[in-house]
Amino acid sequence: MPKRSRKSKDVVEIAHSMMLAIESGNIQKNADGKDPIAVAMGRRGGLKGGKARTAAMTPAERTALAKKAAQARWQNKVS
Repeated sequence: MPKRSRKSKDVVEIAHSMMLAIESGNIQKNADGKDPIAVAMGRRGGLKGGKARTAAMTPAERTALAKKAAQARWQNKVS
């Protein structure tokens, strides 16, 4: 079984660590040029995006979206 990360997911702690990094000037970018703190914050929002989207949709909208997705999947199948 893989080990789980023990990092806190508290927004206040993340904001505090961001402020400390900015004050000390220790913000380092990844090899791809992205700020690791910004990547972590974006990832948090991305994890709840799909659930929030479907919760806001009506059953008819969800059905239409599922039909569109199924049609797109079957369109790419080679006979």
